[in-house]
Amino acid sequence: MSLRERDARVIANIARLRFSPLGLVGGAGNRLIEEGGRQLLDLSASFGPAILGHGHPAITAAVSAACANMAGASLAAHPNEDAVALAEDLLRLTPGGGERRVWFGHSGSDANDCVMRVLQAATGRSRFISFIGSWHGGMSGPISISGHTALTHTLPRAGLLLLPYPDPYRPTFSADEVLKQLDYHFATTCPPSQVAGIFIEPLLDDGGLIVPPAGFLQAVQQRCRRHGIQIIVDEVKVGLARSGRMHCFEHEGLEPDVVVFGKGLGGGLPLSAILGPQHIMDHAPAFAIQTTAGNPVACAAGRAVLQTIADEGLIERARRIGAIFSDGLRALRARHPMIGDVRGRGLAVGVDLVADRQSREPVPVAMTAKVVYRAYQLGAVFFYVGLRGNVLEFTPPLTLTEAEAEEGLAIVDQAMTDVTRGLVSDAAVAPFIMW
Repeated sequence: MSLRERDARVIANIARLRFSPLGLVGGAGNRLIEEGGRQLLDLSASFGPAILGHGHPAITAAVSAACANMAGASLAAHPNEDAVALAEDLLRLTPGGGERRVWFGHSGSDANDCVMRVLQAATGRSRFISFIGSWHGGMSGPISISGHTALTHTLPRAGLLLLPYPDPYRPTFSADEVLKQLDYHFATTCPPSQVAGIFIEPLLDDGGLIVPPAGFLQAVQQRCRRHGIQIIVDEVKVGLARSGRMHCFEHEGLEPDVVVFGKGLGGGLPLSAILGPQHIMDHAPAFAIQTTAGNPVACAAGRAVLQTIADEGLIERARRIGAIFSDGLRALRARHPMIGDVRGRGLAVGVDLVADRQSREPVPVAMTAKVVYRAYQLGAVFFYVGLRGNVLEFTPPLTLTEAEAEEGLAIVDQAMTDVTRGLVSDAAVAPFIMW
């Protein structure tokens, strides 16, 4: 019986989150190893957490040492060196003023959930603002403030204001029009005195790797500042060097009150963090109780991630390799009419697939799935995102080499060629279509 067959017998139904028949038995560097021993180039990092690839020596050493001399298992019960030192590192590396504190969790979902609860209590305000296309987590709280089409199974939170996220490629709403909407809501249906905070993704990843128009997020921030609305920046998927800067919000000139980290922070281990003002973070301890949050093993991995980003120059590397990869994808447009737009920052890159370049109508989701599926057959792993499921998402480990970037480009090129020739059937991809 195969690994996937065994998985189907015992794991709750998440098969629709898988985009190919891949079943893993290991990983090495920027390669994934499937049953039978075949190695595939990882261009996703498991949606981002494997930020240093697989089996990186720094993480292996840090986790091994923490396990061998484990300083308890709960930051709630006792302080431990790795958690305190990681918090100190995050405060040092993240711009901001005043007294700040750090809270640890296990994922971006629980971090954003905690932010919602503590902000509502600390500010006495009950409403939030977020954007259509946003994805802030898979718990009931963050789902209720997310604006992705894949999450319409859950109603939005009462009082939530969802704004369009302006897309320069498909300008349904311009930045100015969105700002006018915000002003109008403030003057009518959403008094700003009721709003605790606004959740901002400085690069709208799951919504389609959308880079906001220059100055837009700053203008949103200015409006919120006038009314004491807290600025929460969700860096879970695009932060920590991925964008070519340490923090993605630095590209947009944002000065967040609260920053949320996750995914890559643990280097593959479950770890998230919130960094925010002391008067909010210390509002009441009950908002931060999770028994194993801040445990020394996960925090040791987090420290190793931050140290490796510095030691291996991964900020500059993400910028350089990301430019090579993005430029290579743009070059493929000459051979593949389905490529409408290539966008992103650093090693967070999206390819918008279209049925027609003039109208910019997205391809059917089955076509996107076919490209992903064929790439798996050819030896590379990546996924797709977007409100219409038509954007190829590339978030590889930051350790990706130039040669591996070129290898990935060749596979994408061949996958699109083969799909155009009809070599992948609808039936083949039917089990792997998510949104």
